[in-house]
Amino acid sequence: MTYVIAQPCVDIKDKACIEECPVDCIYEGPRKMYIHPDECVDCGACEPVCPVEAVFYEDAVPSEWTDYVTADREFFTTVGSPGGASSQPPLEADHGVVAAEPLAQSAP
Repeated sequence: MTYVIAQPCVDIKDKACIEECPVDCIYEGPRKMYIHPDECVDCGACEPVCPVEAVFYEDAVPSEWTDYVTADREFFTTVGSPGGASSQPPLEADHGVVAAEPLAQSAP
């Protein structure tokens, strides 16, 4: 099991989760942050600091966002396991689930 970043993060990317992660397993995509399932140690440090409440334990992801569990896992099948996000540039593309989300509207 691992933590997952779901739909509320899309187009927000506050990054408070990155600052709290002790194992550097949260990677940045163009529109969303991703938790590497093989690098996450299930400590939960990222969950309470997320201002949009987008971080969930894998078994607790709300049913309307379960595609994000698959998205985070599949995302890293092509990226692999770089061994730490801080040494990586932002990733070039999002998973299809994220790419299919409508762009968030900016506040006026």
